Order: sequence, then structure tokens, then C-alpha cells
Amino acid sequence: MLSADRSANHSAITILMADDDEDDRILTADALKQSRLINDVRFVVDGDDLMHYLRREGAYAEGGIPSPRPGLILLDLNMPKKDGREALAEIKSDVELRRIPVVVLTTSKGEEDIVRTYDLGVNSFVSKPVSFDELARVMRSLTSYWFELVELPDGADSDG
Repeated sequence: MLSADRSANHSAITILMADDDEDDRILTADALKQSRLINDVRFVVDGDDLMHYLRREGAYAEGGIPSPRPGLILLDLNMPKKDGREALAEIKSDVELRRIPVVVLTTSKGEEDIVRTYDLGVNSFVSKPVSFDELARVMRSLTSYWFELVELPDGADSDG
């Protein structure tokens, strides 16, 4: 959620959610809307799709599906094709992508997943809440933190 000061200086920051579960994508979009978020929210369905989006390849190549650079990635761990751990490792090892904040938002609460994702460079690890009201609260907190409190480097929330 952009504050008035930040929104005057920045266009809406894109949030990119990578999650294979359509219900989770819909609930998250609804929770963000309920939070009166003014940001652009985009969705991809697996780790391969995420990397194509970020690198503007395949369907996201020039002239294809628009793929504005995200200011924040919400990443599920358990996805088909390329899982969230593999995608996270690629993002954080890519000099063009590694400054994009990545928040793991997953059903996993396993200590191994928490430790491994932090070792790979995740910025935050959040277990998906069970109720919609709790999800809405988490989305308000995440967007407030990342878009109102944190100073991101130039280019972390731009198209370039």
C-alpha cells in the first residue's frame, strides 16, 4: 500500500504472486483489494512461469503479455515444474533480479524450509493464514512494511 508521500513519487508498485493454487491466488487478490491496495497485482502459476515473467521470455517477451518489473514477489514453495526454492535460488543469483524483495508465502511451516529459503536469500518467510480475515491482515502488514516503511534501492520497483 502506498502512502501519499510515496505514491506522489512512485507509480503503483507491481506485486507478483507465484502460486499454482487458483483459490489461493483469488483469496490473496481479494485480501489485497480489501486492504485498499493501490498496487498492480500480477500472477504466475509456477516457477518456470515466474522466471519467464521476470526475464521477459516466452509469453512475456516484447509484444506479449505485459510484465512490469515487480517491487515485491510473493512466492509459494510447492509448485509444479520449478518449485519456489529453485526459482528463489535463480532470482537471488541473478544480478538483474536479486534486489527484488521476495516473501515466501506458503503453507509450509517446516524449519527446514524456513532455514533453506533464508540461506537462499529470501527477505521474509510467512506461513499462509487459514482464515480470509487473517490473510487480509497479513497482506496489510506486508504491503505496509514493504511499500511504506522500507527504502528500496532505485530500480527495485521500476521497469528497468
